[in-house]
Amino acid sequence: MKKFAMAAVGGTLAGIVATTYVAGPLLAQEGLREANVYEQLDLFGDIFERIRAQYVEEVDEKELIEAAISGMLASLDPHSSYLSPDDAASMRVQTRGEFGGLGIEVTQEEGFVKVVSPIDGTPADEAGMEAGDFITHVDGESVLGLSLDDAVELMRGPVGSEIVITVVREGEAEPFDVSIIRDTIKLTAVRARTEGDTVVMRITTFNDQTTPNLEENLKKQIEEAGGMDNVNGIVLDLRNNPGGLLTQAIKVADSFLESGEIVSTRGRDPEDGERFNATPGDLAEGKPIVVLINGGSASASEIVAGALQDHRRAIVVGTKSFGKGSVQTVMPLKGEGAMRLTTARYYTPSGRSIQALGVSPDIVVAQPRRTAAAEEENDSSTRRSRSEADLRGSLNNDSLSEDEIRQIEEEREKAEKAAELREQDYQLAYAIDILKGMVALGPK
Repeated sequence: MKKFAMAAVGGTLAGIVATTYVAGPLLAQEGLREANVYEQLDLFGDIFERIRAQYVEEVDEKELIEAAISGMLASLDPHSSYLSPDDAASMRVQTRGEFGGLGIEVTQEEGFVKVVSPIDGTPADEAGMEAGDFITHVDGESVLGLSLDDAVELMRGPVGSEIVITVVREGEAEPFDVSIIRDTIKLTAVRARTEGDTVVMRITTFNDQTTPNLEENLKKQIEEAGGMDNVNGIVLDLRNNPGGLLTQAIKVADSFLESGEIVSTRGRDPEDGERFNATPGDLAEGKPIVVLINGGSASASEIVAGALQDHRRAIVVGTKSFGKGSVQTVMPLKGEGAMRLTTARYYTPSGRSIQALGVSPDIVVAQPRRTAAAEEENDSSTRRSRSEADLRGSLNNDSLSEDEIRQIEEEREKAEKAAELREQDYQLAYAIDILKGMVALGPK
């Protein structure tokens, strides 16, 4: 017994000695690190004082400090930034769905401003701006070297005023100018319509209105169709949707999932990770879903597409999404400003991160660029050709009843409308065709 007790004590003492031996250098390193931080802060204070006292012109101390804060945050990643009181107020307005501007979501890449996506029905959209465009100049002033916030500030201005943006676009040999009239941007989060037997839900952004709009619009379309039995499926159109609120992305995905994980977030501290799960209830009542995405689908859009894809609840069609797989937390600061800081990465239910990779469609379908030559060819091909029925004195088809003939004509009319849609929006028409095929091959 004495030997056992001594062994236990000896083990404890050895543990203490070993711990002291390892912790000593670690504590020393931590102390050195703290000292270095204070030295750097002293250096910052020294530089600040010298600028204030010796710069060739008098400086605004407040603006100087804000610029230093902006630079510190901008050095982290493209999405972390300082929000002045005015910027913070504008952001709060945007999440409610109405604000002034051009109607484009932008990021920064290689020093230039890159368009993530134009927002439907806004001045930028109507002027022909496209996802992937690079903005090099604003009213003749280069944006190279400016922070993203400063570049965005250049693009702001009174409603009704004109702005000229110089754009570099893939496939175009030379940069070109786009003239845009600033306007009040009223975001309609969800637009819905029925194409044949398919309900098309166009989600343009994820703000406070998104989920209520989705539920209301889907209910209305189902009622107008005469019930869910008359609907063959749903297309969720997330193309050029730059994202928005994480909470809304979770709610939209939950609207079509009965159970399982929707998304998880992981920060620097493993204990800060969160998982968000679906609750029972499917607005589509099990009907097939196709999700449309493209290079302008980012952030919250990718969460929805990734969740529905991983759960095999939807087929994802289109082109690779933008690849923004990080979560930003907006933290209020003194003086009514705020800080937007990247605090976590998010992961789809299968555990994949889409950061810089994007969501890959199950079926890749590119949207053809319309050219003058192609439009002329389409016009000539859609001109009605003559058939047997047009010939004078042709025989009637006496094998069909009037009801059968009417049914054939109605089906032909549907097919012609589908062909027209294919010319207007090839990706959407492809998605609807997939739903038709799924219904045709499904259980009878």
